[in-house]
Amino acid sequence: MKIAVGTKNNTKVRAVKAVFHEAHHTIMASDVQPSVSKQPFSDEETLQGAIERATLAVSQQQADIGIGLEGGVFVAQDGTIWLCNWGALVDRDGAVVVAGGARIPLPSEIGEQLKMGKELAEVMDGYANRHDVRSNEGAIGILTNGAIDRTTMYTHIVHMLKGQYEHKKKGWINR
Repeated sequence: MKIAVGTKNNTKVRAVKAVFHEAHHTIMASDVQPSVSKQPFSDEETLQGAIERATLAVSQQQADIGIGLEGGVFVAQDGTIWLCNWGALVDRDGAVVVAGGARIPLPSEIGEQLKMGKELAEVMDGYANRHDVRSNEGAIGILTNGAIDRTTMYTHIVHMLKGQYEHKKKGWINR
């Protein structure tokens, strides 16, 4: 099966490879640009980005399925900004499955910078005094003191996508 991933970010590609590790799978990273902002600021926008990444990747690579993984943030009713992440799997026939992942509140100093228009990746590099956090442990890794990293977080989502897709292909889900 030919699987296109809607990014070239190593943490996300590793997550897909961890789930679709069988020899009969070919996994290709695709440099696609969804229409959402660089820093999605709601669950809806983050989910839209994941679906668009999957859709663009499957089309660009003429793959059997495309997988889109998108990280974002959302503002809770109390004003706290939370980390969120979504995934989507789209097949060449247009079937779509989605799944959401871990959520944790961001420290207020990070949230304030995001409100000023900065991207989380940029803010996290400064916060952690590191370079390219997004391609390594991610915000989740920094904020959980290494208990869970970005690849693990996305692997969980890809497992949910694959499981739902297999379930759907058996005809047990009617959408």
